[in-house]
Amino acid sequence: MYAQMVTSEATKDSPEKLAAFQARIDAGEQIEPKDWMPEGYRKTLIRQIGQHAHSEIVGQLPEGNWITRAPTLERKANLLAKVQDEAGHGLYLYCAAETLGVTRDELTRMLLDGRMKYSSIFNYPTLTWADMGAVGWLVDGAAIMNQVPLQRTSYGPYARAMVRICKEESFHQRQGFHIMMAMAGGSSDQRRMAQDALNRFWFPALMMFGPSDKDSVHSAQSMAWKIKMNTNDELRQKFVDETVPQAEYLGLTIPDPDLAWNEEEGHYSFTEPDWSEFFEVIAGNGPCNVDRITARRTAWDDGAWVRDALMAHAEKSAARKMAAE
Repeated sequence: MYAQMVTSEATKDSPEKLAAFQARIDAGEQIEPKDWMPEGYRKTLIRQIGQHAHSEIVGQLPEGNWITRAPTLERKANLLAKVQDEAGHGLYLYCAAETLGVTRDELTRMLLDGRMKYSSIFNYPTLTWADMGAVGWLVDGAAIMNQVPLQRTSYGPYARAMVRICKEESFHQRQGFHIMMAMAGGSSDQRRMAQDALNRFWFPALMMFGPSDKDSVHSAQSMAWKIKMNTNDELRQKFVDETVPQAEYLGLTIPDPDLAWNEEEGHYSFTEPDWSEFFEVIAGNGPCNVDRITARRTAWDDGAWVRDALMAHAEKSAARKMAAE
């Protein structure tokens, strides 16, 4: 229904309609599924929400690998609950994307054939239990930094989905920090594992905010439409400023020899990530890209019979309802 409505209207992007739409955005109004929107706005939202949904689903893979190997029953239960949350986040976001006229099946096909991506961070391996702490502390911490402003994004279904997601992500971040506290305050081996996890995940976490503003293709228009509320570099700087004191509290060292407090600017100066590595990972050449996509493709193929059965059941139910009428 939404697909037909939006596609027909998208051919009528007159200057007057575009100006009226932008005036609504500038006034702080939220756009709802049945409202008129420019085709570019719709496509940008599909790309962003779809990639966000895929990231939540793919993000379960490195964590699910540790559920049976977590050191205590409590840690197992906590990690299992977190993975369950991530699955729910993916479903909320797929539902939000569906209001834009795209099905979750279409989104999955776009992921599997390379037309759509997911967060680069999930293409790095989780080698030790300390990595579960680093993922919760750094990765979910970066996710919160990205996602809290999205509660004010201009598209209503996306903004509303983010309210619950952000509440649950804050729990995930605290869970990760608690793991790092235990590791950093434990034996010399545990402390070494915690520092190693920080060393490996620090720069990939900085990459989660996207490329530098000067190299970001979509940021300017997304900011104008208030799909994004902050630039990549603004969020990255805020993440560094908030995370460095946390590392100091843990007694761990950020793996950046150039990290220093800039009194004049009121921020930490830090080394930019290796953007060539970022673009290599995005292109599919990261340590775990093949494994992640293979896992998603296997799940898609193995679940075909379930989808077929559900469709057959829905068709039979609809036929019985029509016959009864």
